[in-house]
Amino acid sequence: MQTSFVSSSSFLRNAFLALFVFAPSFAFAHTGHGSTNGFQHGITHPLLGFDHICAMVAVGLWAAQRNGNAIWLIPLTFVSVMGSVLGVSAIDFPFLEQGIIASVLILGVFITAAVRLPLIASTVIVGLFALFHGHAHGAEMPNTVSGLTYAIGFITGTSFLHLAGIGLWISIQRLNNATLLRYAGGAITACGVALCFA
Repeated sequence: MQTSFVSSSSFLRNAFLALFVFAPSFAFAHTGHGSTNGFQHGITHPLLGFDHICAMVAVGLWAAQRNGNAIWLIPLTFVSVMGSVLGVSAIDFPFLEQGIIASVLILGVFITAAVRLPLIASTVIVGLFALFHGHAHGAEMPNTVSGLTYAIGFITGTSFLHLAGIGLWISIQRLNNATLLRYAGGAITACGVALCFA
């Protein structure tokens, strides 16, 4: 049993290290990486942006780490705000790239430090991050029925990434080692740093 735990711990640590080393090569720009027509493209589109993957998994992981109502309320806040912003992306939004990278960095630090803010503050912060992500990806969306189905797909794909973060937390809980959660938060923070230089 001990050997199995040590090997799992080593595997996760090495996986996070590899993720950090190769992160810059995965950091796509926020426009022009794939078609933005229809539900199918929408649901796969979140997987084409490394920054979006990191932030969405982090939202789910931090929500699960906080436990209680946060598990569903924090991801729901993100998806609701992001979804509402997708359709009004023609409005100029300053510091877009910086806000997206900050979302990855800050959520990574929150997970690593096991930060427990009041639930209302947590939802406000996550909602702010959702503004940046929603605006960036809404800028790619056509103003047609196909764009609407793309937005529904994009929201669905984002929700799956939140669930992946919650699933990661459940897996770490089963290993019964809080250090692994710190490794996950540290890896997300490191990816945020890598995105700064990508």
